[in-house]
Amino acid sequence: MARGDFTVFDEAKATMIKGGWEPADDIKCAILDNTTTPAAADATPALGDYTEVGTAGTYTAGGTSLGTLGDCVSESGGTMTFDSTTNPSWAQDASNDTDAYWALVYNDTDGSDLAIGFLDLGG
Repeated sequence: MARGDFTVFDEAKATMIKGGWEPADDIKCAILDNTTTPAAADATPALGDYTEVGTAGTYTAGGTSLGTLGDCVSESGGTMTFDSTTNPSWAQDASNDTDAYWALVYNDTDGSDLAIGFLDLGG
């Protein structure tokens, strides 16, 4: 279960403002262990900068697609909302990895898998 708010990386904000991503880009959610703690100010956060949990049970390397950027992002009244109808879930049991600390949302279409943000899962 998530603890706290979703944190957007500073670099992701800059990339979005510069128009660096396209509406058709595939956005994914990966699960990380506690080897490296993400921080909003990480210089160039990308999936490869962190350690994913093992690919046991229902979790596969790279995580789960949340849909396209165009499907996930909306704006109304000057407020941007990032939401996915996918709502992935992974059981924390004997068949799945049990050291999930962070959810990392990233752009899988971007060549470097640049991360958008992260959520504390409570370990």
